Amino acid sequence: MNLESSEVKALAAAFEGAVKELPTPYDIPQVEVAASRLHAICAWLKERGFNLLLDIGGVDYLPRAPRFEVVYHLLAVPSMQRLRLRVMLPDEEHPKVASVSDLWQSANPAEREVWDQFGIVFTGHPNLTRILNPDDWEGHPLRRDYPLRGPRALHSEEAPADRNRFHPIHFDEN
Repeated sequence: MNLESSEVKALAAAFEGAVKELPTPYDIPQVEVAASRLHAICAWLKERGFNLLLDIGGVDYLPRAPRFEVVYHLLAVPSMQRLRLRVMLPDEEHPKVASVSDLWQSANPAEREVWDQFGIVFTGHPNLTRILNPDDWEGHPLRRDYPLRGPRALHSEEAPADRNRFHPIHFDEN
């Protein structure tokens, strides 16, 4: 079931200047949300029936500005209405947005994953630690400027796998 455009308009009216409806080729309506108003908008949506946060994803659009975006997929059960929130993060050096883990428990591991992979900080998160990579991992591997070979590409020393990788065949001419 699609979200009525009047409901998207009501969201835009309630948060004037912070919500902009975006065109979409899919059946799920999407809106762009100002990062500074995300938590208030999510609380408003939860009060109006969006009781399930399906997923949070990070996107790195390097070299575009703004570079980082966080995407939220919401579902209203039992009406099965869906909504996609897209939050552009203006600060490329230190991307951050408010945590919504106090509204939906499913946001806790999803926000940790986005931080771990993209380095986007969720302010107010209760335990923003690595979830996929080891604790001593350097950097955030899904950033587009991350070295292709990982942290070892930052060091000039040769990796053990690079030594003796290819042994040419030598034929005796006897």
